[in-house]
Amino acid sequence: MLIKRIISSVLIILFTALAISIDWLCGLTVTALIIAGLYEFFTMLEKRGISIYKYFGIGLGAVIPLSLVYRFELTRNWEFLFVVMGILFLILMQFRRRQNTGVIVGISTTIFGILYISWFLSFLIRIRYLPQGALFITALLLMTKLGDIGAYLIGSRFGKTPFMPRISPKKTIEGAIGGLLFSVLGALASRPFLGFSYINILLVGFSLGILGQLGDLSESLMKRDCQIKDSGGAFPGLGGVLDIMDSLIFTAPVFYFYINTLVL
Repeated sequence: MLIKRIISSVLIILFTALAISIDWLCGLTVTALIIAGLYEFFTMLEKRGISIYKYFGIGLGAVIPLSLVYRFELTRNWEFLFVVMGILFLILMQFRRRQNTGVIVGISTTIFGILYISWFLSFLIRIRYLPQGALFITALLLMTKLGDIGAYLIGSRFGKTPFMPRISPKKTIEGAIGGLLFSVLGALASRPFLGFSYINILLVGFSLGILGQLGDLSESLMKRDCQIKDSGGAFPGLGGVLDIMDSLIFTAPVFYFYINTLVL
């Protein structure tokens, strides 16, 4: 298992470095990960017994990142119109079903999946397409994924005090603290090409460290509800796409808005 984890991690790091260097490749890579993540999410719901429009949701969710890759916008904030139209189509499709049970849950979870996975993770593309986007997304990945690594290393070595065992039995308070520390170290390592003040660097590193762990816990909560260990098996030793992307779900949009508000 350890060997598989190391091999998967090395391959992911190498391909990520390549994707970051080319904006269109980064956009298409994130789009592919979003589509795979949506498939895993809707598959989890099906195993949970929730009736959803799986492939309609995947198709709808793919439009958001693809619109960013190809710079297509009907209006400035067209995503909101897109969500409204999506709900409308889901309701119209529901009219064709022979039973009425589970309508609210099915429509709500489908829209939630699109927002939670597709819209939130599409901010990775927005960040990459900003001026100096390659540097910004590198900084985001350093702060977020170093937090994951720190939580795993410190937690596995020194973890003794359970942290939310109802949601994730293996996570510990020591691991959470280690994750925050590594996120801050990632922020400090990013300072030379971000140009932030030390106060801003520490604030960003600490905030993204917390948000990264919340993203991880939120996916653990959903997997616990669906009674599964991993969202999928796309990456041997690491799990599915959502298992490696969960910590970015909240950090990507927050970092994007932070940059847009205080930097650009």
